[in-house]
Amino acid sequence: MRKLLPVAAAVALLAGCSDGQGGTSSSALEGGDVFLELVEDARFAVRAGNLAEAGGLYDEARALEPENPGLWVDIARLRFRGGEHLTAIEAADYALELDPQYAPALLLRAQLVRDANGLAESLPWFEAAVAADPRNPEVLGEYAASLGELGRYREMLDVVRDLASFAPNLRQAHYLQAVLAARAQDPVLAGTLLDRSGMSVNGVPAAMMLDAIINLQQGNHDTAAEILLTLSGRQPGNMRVNELLAKAWWLGGRDREITERFAARAESPAASPYLVMLVGRSFERMGERARAIPYIERARQARGQGQIALQPARPLPGWTAQMREFVSTGNYAAANGLANELLQRLPQSGDIHGLAGDAALAGGDAVRALQQYEIAARVRRSWPLTRKLMEAYREAGDDLAAEVLLSRYVAGDPHNTAALLMLARSSAAREDWLRVEVLLDNALAMGAGNDLEVLALRADAARVQGHEEEAARFDAAYRALKPRNFIEG
Repeated sequence: MRKLLPVAAAVALLAGCSDGQGGTSSSALEGGDVFLELVEDARFAVRAGNLAEAGGLYDEARALEPENPGLWVDIARLRFRGGEHLTAIEAADYALELDPQYAPALLLRAQLVRDANGLAESLPWFEAAVAADPRNPEVLGEYAASLGELGRYREMLDVVRDLASFAPNLRQAHYLQAVLAARAQDPVLAGTLLDRSGMSVNGVPAAMMLDAIINLQQGNHDTAAEILLTLSGRQPGNMRVNELLAKAWWLGGRDREITERFAARAESPAASPYLVMLVGRSFERMGERARAIPYIERARQARGQGQIALQPARPLPGWTAQMREFVSTGNYAAANGLANELLQRLPQSGDIHGLAGDAALAGGDAVRALQQYEIAARVRRSWPLTRKLMEAYREAGDDLAAEVLLSRYVAGDPHNTAALLMLARSSAAREDWLRVEVLLDNALAMGAGNDLEVLALRADAARVQGHEEEAARFDAAYRALKPRNFIEG
């Protein structure tokens, strides 16, 4: 089995806690008394989920101070939360036009760039926000989380120390210190710092994830599973949470729970090879070899081939299921008709443009798919969307664009083992074996040691370069995981 999910996964969750989907800046907003009262009422309405009421209040505030950059940051966050992603980006840009050195606007731009272009490209924006307001806790916390997600832990530590120096009692400072302690394999200190933050007991998803990781480091598999069960109930589509839950159950020997909860999910084309492998291994450990074979064999197969499943970044009420039904039955005209209807109703939603791209790609219209996917990618270039963009480029005959896109994605999300393997596979096809080694070593460090394709390709890379001992080691690891005598037995 692979190593624990990297602690960077918890950092990644934190990085999304206050993104454009509805957070509000901790910086003090300046303005007149009536204006500030309206903004505070609007923020309260947002927290209560009354977005229409909040919009009306922000309109009143805008009538009073139409060129207040802080107001436009709030408006951008409201629009993003309401699904008006493209106009949210316009509002964020306008806030920066009004004041290019306004830290909350720079922070929001950093968050938007992180979603659309990856972590690496967002760092200059975070650095600009820090330069504009070096003692802003929200700015420093988000910057530290992004550095951690990139694996730049030494730099993350420096930022966290700065944060703790002027805000020693800030919950996020304790949390980030707990992340670093867990990364350093000191679960006792990590647990103490996490408790001090109070974020896990208050149900903050990132902190709950970290709490589970710390418990796994200490061998408390059942406790970790309980935490993850709660978190999975709140975030049922979160792949990282579900994989870690399956991991906790596996380590605790709870094969029945794994198969009952995840067997059906593992049959989906969108299931990760890791989850599929765990289900198969659980059936194997239960003595049900016939049921284990299909899962283990499918987990061994090369990934990234064939049609990409329709799966937007966030659930869309009923529309995704209807679109999937049209596509699965070959009714592409109906699928595109639904897509056009949704685009007319919600033209500013990145999710809707992504769904329209799915319909076009399924129907063989790669050019239209690219147009729609590129609009969706302005909001969030997730891994599923990146894979769809790559497929559309290849369908349109532009393999080079697909390769460049994959390379950029890996640079922006270096912890994505599926992306690392895909790039390693294409590098092997070009006989760039040194690059294959580097990519797969990173994937192995991220916990891909159970992946048979990673092990086989890594052995090939070592063998081609004359590293026979290294090749033998990876061959042995491959043989240890490869299912034995299933067909014969």
